[in-house]
Amino acid sequence: MKAYIFSSVSVKPLLLSALPALTGDGVRRDRHRGLFRPCPATRDFHALSDGFNFQEGLESVKARLHQNHKNKREVLTTIDHLKRLCMDHYFQDEIDNAVDSCLDLVHSDNLLEATLSLRLAREAKYDISADEVLRKFTDDNGDFKIDHCKDIRGLVSLQDISHLNMGESSLYKAKEFSRRHLTSAIRHLNPNLARYVRHSLDHPYHVSLMQYKARYHLSYLQSLPTRNTAMEELAVAELYLNKLQHQKEVQEVKRWWMDLGLTREIRTARDQVLKWYMWAMTVVQGFSLSRYRIEITKIISFVYIVDDIFDLVGTQEELSLFSEAIKKWDLAAAGSLPGYMLSCYKALYTVTNEIVDMAEKEHGLNPMDQLRNAWETLFDAFLVERRWLSSNQVPSPEDYLRNGIITSGVPLIFLHLFFMLGHDSTELDGNNIPRVIYSSAKIVRLRDDMGSAKDEVQEGFDGSYKEMYLRENPHADAEEHMLEMITNEWEELNRECFSRTRSSCLSPSFLLASLNLARMTSIIYGYDNEQRLPVLEDSIGMLLL
Repeated sequence: MKAYIFSSVSVKPLLLSALPALTGDGVRRDRHRGLFRPCPATRDFHALSDGFNFQEGLESVKARLHQNHKNKREVLTTIDHLKRLCMDHYFQDEIDNAVDSCLDLVHSDNLLEATLSLRLAREAKYDISADEVLRKFTDDNGDFKIDHCKDIRGLVSLQDISHLNMGESSLYKAKEFSRRHLTSAIRHLNPNLARYVRHSLDHPYHVSLMQYKARYHLSYLQSLPTRNTAMEELAVAELYLNKLQHQKEVQEVKRWWMDLGLTREIRTARDQVLKWYMWAMTVVQGFSLSRYRIEITKIISFVYIVDDIFDLVGTQEELSLFSEAIKKWDLAAAGSLPGYMLSCYKALYTVTNEIVDMAEKEHGLNPMDQLRNAWETLFDAFLVERRWLSSNQVPSPEDYLRNGIITSGVPLIFLHLFFMLGHDSTELDGNNIPRVIYSSAKIVRLRDDMGSAKDEVQEGFDGSYKEMYLRENPHADAEEHMLEMITNEWEELNRECFSRTRSSCLSPSFLLASLNLARMTSIIYGYDNEQRLPVLEDSIGMLLL
């Protein structure tokens, strides 16, 4: 099925008028084909050529894919650019057919061709062993041959595929070999290629947020002697349409948040609407999912506020009453709560019921019991943390992490998204967290706890995995241990998302959301030596402002 936002119209005149129609019939809606509309690169919208036509641009790129069918390397390179510019969703059928017809390139003796074909095939869930594909490029000891250390583009591609590891020994060696030789080669490269290589190493493909990387990939394409103007202009047009949509959504969330007035009642609570929206924006992508982004941002805000109430505001008795009120899920039963808790309870109750109504209206589902239980589980986990702190009890690293995965809020947030996307509770394994969500949540918790600065400037502190681990292992390298754990969870995520037999009941949209959540952690928790978040600031400026 092919569906486009625009038919035969020029983008520029529609810049201000197109947004209300972005959720119309032109948007791909089959959730099992994927719903997300990733945000691409950046560039002044006015640099688009006069009369640029979105539909003609799409047809031009599609023709390029068909015209180059005899040059398989060229076809795969074009697909790679489309993916890096976050434009591949417009050409999914063509890409599926092209990847299938170019599978034989995994047997190529050329490092770039073999690794690029392998990566695109893995992303399309083909069961191909990286160890077998890469064997020809290694010696008898399994080490990569030094002959390849000068092949810069091949090394970059090797570095890219190494991050889609599912536990293959060749990809561990591929990561180390490619990083070492690319790092030493940078100073000898021309400036444009050097910048591209440095960015590829600093923000590796697959484990970094693609919307963020797209901006830099476009800049690189614009520096090449041979350009694909249609592809570049499509990326620019979609960036600005996405940006306008996101700006509109942020304003709606800000109005809701100000009207709610919780920060006036809870002075120590965080007031970070833009940051909360960034989580939702990067995880829930697509013009047609605008309402879902807004509702998920609200759920995220409640997770933060409830966390602050448990850490900074409530007494032990008040918090126990708060948790009991959530279990009853009845506004009348919440009357004994302190005023600030009652306000939070009412807002949380209202938004959750609105999401239940949305799921029932759009998909015929009633997930009230599941969502209520998820809130109850979160409150219980926060209460456990508070009891640990107030009693000076030190949990084991395992107990802390098990509870911390819940208090990250990820299982709760994704359960709301699960039902908004139309999934049914029969697709869940009882009360167990789906493995793909467990891995993403664990990465979020570990990345947060690894931070060299506090995530928030506040007085409350409820421990960290790093602290608990060092109590039991005082001479160990905690960060190295945590990075290894994160690597293991990424491998599990890869198995869940790129194997045809794993997470088969979950849609591509939901799996992509799980990947994007994990990718977002390096941005949200990417503190520099001055305890600033430069990549987050850059991302906000590029995608929102």
